[in-house]
Amino acid sequence: MAAPYPSVSDFFTGRSIFVTGGTGFMGKVLVEKLLRSCPGIKNIYLLMRPKRGQDVNSRLRELLNAPLFNRLRSEREGDLKKIVPILGDITEPELGISQPDQQLLADTVSIVFHSAATVKFDEALKLSVTINILGTKRLVNLCHSMRNLEALIHVSTAYCNCDRVEVKEEIYETPYDPDCIIQAMEWMDDDLVNTLTPKLIGNRPNTYTFTKALTEHMLLNICGNLPVAIVRPSIVISSVKDPMAGWVDNWNGPTGIIAAAGKGFFRTMLCHEDKVADLVPVDIVINLMICAAWRTGTSRPHNSIVVYNCCTGQKAPITWKEFVRQSFVAMRKHPLSEMMWYPDGQCRSSAAVNTLFKYAFHFLPAYLCDGVSWIAGKKPMMVRVQKKLDKAATCLNYFSTREWKFLDENALKLYSMLSLTDRQRFPFDVRLIDWPAYIEDYVLGIRQFMFKESPSSIPKARKTLTRYYYIHRITQILFALTILRVALRRSAAMRRYWFFLLDLVLRLARLMPVL
Repeated sequence: MAAPYPSVSDFFTGRSIFVTGGTGFMGKVLVEKLLRSCPGIKNIYLLMRPKRGQDVNSRLRELLNAPLFNRLRSEREGDLKKIVPILGDITEPELGISQPDQQLLADTVSIVFHSAATVKFDEALKLSVTINILGTKRLVNLCHSMRNLEALIHVSTAYCNCDRVEVKEEIYETPYDPDCIIQAMEWMDDDLVNTLTPKLIGNRPNTYTFTKALTEHMLLNICGNLPVAIVRPSIVISSVKDPMAGWVDNWNGPTGIIAAAGKGFFRTMLCHEDKVADLVPVDIVINLMICAAWRTGTSRPHNSIVVYNCCTGQKAPITWKEFVRQSFVAMRKHPLSEMMWYPDGQCRSSAAVNTLFKYAFHFLPAYLCDGVSWIAGKKPMMVRVQKKLDKAATCLNYFSTREWKFLDENALKLYSMLSLTDRQRFPFDVRLIDWPAYIEDYVLGIRQFMFKESPSSIPKARKTLTRYYYIHRITQILFALTILRVALRRSAAMRRYWFFLLDLVLRLARLMPVL
């Protein structure tokens, strides 16, 4: 570390932060990490909107009571008072922020983290444009009024350029002008937008990656001399360490699939096992974001936006085959309670074969279960659950059957600039990930934080797992014998082969003592 630069923690001392998306998965980890590892922070302003009948203060209290903040509550509970809610909405003009609050932010904020976005892959294009593109444009307009702004960190996605095989840490041209897309969404009705969506997004898989690419391109045109950096994570999943190993709070991405597989009712998925699964822990992304703000504020590049790809595929690759295998190992070691069947399954490289197995092992059992529930006077739910899982798996198929080369030299260079203390406090070197241990913590996190199951229930769950294992194997044997019986009855040639093999086995068995 060169002497003139302060440490990351010292850089944030006395500064106020503005965070959008602070109530989301990544935003929560960001806020917790900033407060815990940068104790000198003055205030963190969170853009929040009322939701489900709760005002912003009620939502903030609920947020701070989450297990994520347990460590901070026990060590420095007073620091939680540094979080100040700002009433607003990313979809509204001027972000829905009142004039007094706009003035407060303009006068006091030094660093902005913009992570608010709709991450739904199948989101309607009009809403995706409003949140991801127009919302970012409104935020940048607010940033231009901030007299003390030292860093604006925009969270994008590595897959915004998924139409390329190799993705460098640079902003690429887009087929449309972002302002033209915004204007088109304003005058087109929903039906027309939905009709044109496949044509507009082209060879990108969804509206999310499309709008994120346009947003990056727009930043080049509207940021002017603002100090901006872009962080592009790949598929974000549970934490590797901070604030606790395995922390996760949503069913997005592979999490819902793993949970369903652990329960025993998700058994097949379209996936090319040899492809790299570019998965990245959430706390690694957050540490990179914080250090990117430090770098932008202490050594601002002139008239350029620095891009950081936050991915594991180049420096710490793991294939889908290994990820799935390790997940099943962990699920059987730490089984879920109240499973419906033995956790097992397989990736299929053929869409047709996967569809066949999907109806045989997902939907047929779901209809049978719902039929039994209906007869028993209970509410049928398994078909509905399987439809949701099928939708999630379909969204993931594009990423589980392809592979990209995300270059990450800027991220590695940033890491090399950190002092030893900062590397320990804000680690984001993906080469340090121990995948088997991490995946085990991931499964334990799903068990603890998503299903609310105590570690004390694991011994009982293991007994249930053993019982289901024998039922599963007996069922497989009976199914194989049934198929064999049908084949023998229908084919004389099959019977001859069967008796030949049986005779050969018996002959070998008689020879074994002699050998």
